Amino acid sequence: MYAVIFTAITDQLDDDYTQTAERMRELAFSEYGCSKFNACHENGKEIAVSYWEREEQILAWKQHTEHLQAQNAGRDRWYKSYTVEVMKMVRSYNFER
Repeated sequence: MYAVIFTAITDQLDDDYTQTAERMRELAFSEYGCSKFNACHENGKEIAVSYWEREEQILAWKQHTEHLQAQNAGRDRWYKSYTVEVMKMVRSYNFER
């Protein structure tokens, strides 16, 4: 299992950003095998964590045509800066009450 951690400092987010983000999530799940996605945005900071079974899925997703267009729009319009980290998960713990 792999986790991709995306952190960003955002600029002006608009309706186009929201629609693009929704479309990217949809594609990641339906075409590339993303198994889980969590995101939070507050006070100009964003963090998104996606989970994948194989690194090859992540690499293929990174090169998807619509995703490349979204990346360019992010750099041009929505993000002041961002970092992407790809992690191999060693173990996972969970607690529920």
